[in-house]
Amino acid sequence: MKKTITFACLHFTVAFTVTYLLTGSAVIGGLVALVEPAVNTVVFYFHERVWKKYENQSASKVSDYSEQAFQSNDMTLVS
Repeated sequence: MKKTITFACLHFTVAFTVTYLLTGSAVIGGLVALVEPAVNTVVFYFHERVWKKYENQSASKVSDYSEQAFQSNDMTLVS
């Protein structure tokens, strides 16, 4: 949890600093430092959902391919 908190503080600081340097306004820097991470958090949530679907589909395809490959290589030894 400490790592998450320190990363959030770093993110706010970077967002504020970049915006302040670009605009010269502490008010705009503060607003961007609050809004941008909030928007980024929402976007990240949906990114994770899409990524999870992609991983599940990829795992399913690999599993299907492995089963087909095993079945096609099924050999019986005759003595």
